[in-house]
Amino acid sequence: MPPDNPIIVFPGSSIQFPQNGPASGGITRIGPIQFNLPDIGVYQVMFEVAVTEPGQLVVTVNGTELPQTLVGRGTGTSQIVGLSLITTTVVNSIITIRNPVASANPLTITPLAGGGGPVSAHLIITKLQ
Repeated sequence: MPPDNPIIVFPGSSIQFPQNGPASGGITRIGPIQFNLPDIGVYQVMFEVAVTEPGQLVVTVNGTELPQTLVGRGTGTSQIVGLSLITTTVVNSIITIRNPVASANPLTITPLAGGGGPVSAHLIITKLQ
């Protein structure tokens, strides 16, 4: 989170996941916001991001928002969490987690949610088929 992630994520902008975790199965990081899914298949995508205000997040594949993955919350008291299955139809599909283009508000990334230490945002991508 800040300073690793910009404090404001405007509509149409993607969340950054700037620190590496374990990786396997050929899924690779292209940069802080983009991840490459090398094979055609079914993937489970799970994410959580602490933001201050009500808002929504959506999974994109190759720049297209997938409406069936849109999640949000109406109050500013918890993380936004998403869990979706997506199907890729071309090799080397690029995935991001975005504040939707149609969103009315920018999202404020919460650096110290609930305590004195910085919280993290998580993105887990698992190839199922």
